[in-house]
Amino acid sequence: MELANWTEVSAFFLKGFSGYPALEHLLFPLCSAMYLVTLLGNTAIVAVTMLDAHLHTPMYFFLGNLSILDICFTSSFVPLMLVHLLSVQKTISFIGCAIQMCLGLSTGSTECVLLAVMAYDRYLAICQPLRYPVLMSHRLCLLLAGAAWVLCLLKSVAETVIAMRLPFCGHHVVSHFTCEILAVLKLACSDTSVNEGFLLVGAILLLPVPLAFICLSYMFILATVLRVPSAAGRKKAFSTCSAHLAVVLLFYGTVIFIYMKPKTKEARVSDEVFTVLYAVVTPMLNPIIYSLRNKEVKEAARKVWGRTWTSR
Repeated sequence: MELANWTEVSAFFLKGFSGYPALEHLLFPLCSAMYLVTLLGNTAIVAVTMLDAHLHTPMYFFLGNLSILDICFTSSFVPLMLVHLLSVQKTISFIGCAIQMCLGLSTGSTECVLLAVMAYDRYLAICQPLRYPVLMSHRLCLLLAGAAWVLCLLKSVAETVIAMRLPFCGHHVVSHFTCEILAVLKLACSDTSVNEGFLLVGAILLLPVPLAFICLSYMFILATVLRVPSAAGRKKAFSTCSAHLAVVLLFYGTVIFIYMKPKTKEARVSDEVFTVLYAVVTPMLNPIIYSLRNKEVKEAARKVWGRTWTSR
């Protein structure tokens, strides 16, 4: 391919919703409010799971990791997006774009793996209750969470480096509100088949594989719960899994809808609006789902709140 128009890239222009100023003014207060709720809700979950000794269990350890992931994910793009919604100059530096891309890939990938780990934890707790404390030890919890964070970070760094080393030419306008890797690859003036193949392998490993593992875990859980003789026991078992299932359905449902639907040649503003809402709404709803559906979290939050006011 001819590379005569290749130039050294110092910055990208994030197009976002620049053609719809009225929509930008509508999204700014909406996304600001949801981002604030996301920060407060997830920070509260992390604080409660750390401060209350009754929540020092594998289930809440992984829940705290999920909340940290949501904070990192939204903070990687929402603050800059809010600035761009009210400004004409919607640029991001080359290094800033690479960092944003890597953080987005890493946190999204880690959440896919972490949800599968949480399903495995629920499987052991319900299907192997007597052996659960031994099987899901503190060391194994640290190993599973650490492996998810580190391996997904290394994968994302590799994908980002390969993508950002490509020669870019033309207008350097990213048709997105963030440095999403597929949107950036469209600006490359060389063959991107290797990048796309690498991303496809990663997508298969992080979407269908964990989802199949989650479904298999809950099939065993359902079979075990249905054998519980008492209705109260069945209700308690279902209640411990309902919050996790709701988060799984919300996360995978929106991801599959966005990335698995037929692609159009031109980006539609409705797709980007849905992507914005998904990227901000899903992390906001996770702590709400877990706190409203979980009596232990609500009780622990009341204790921590009460101790805070008493100490004052």
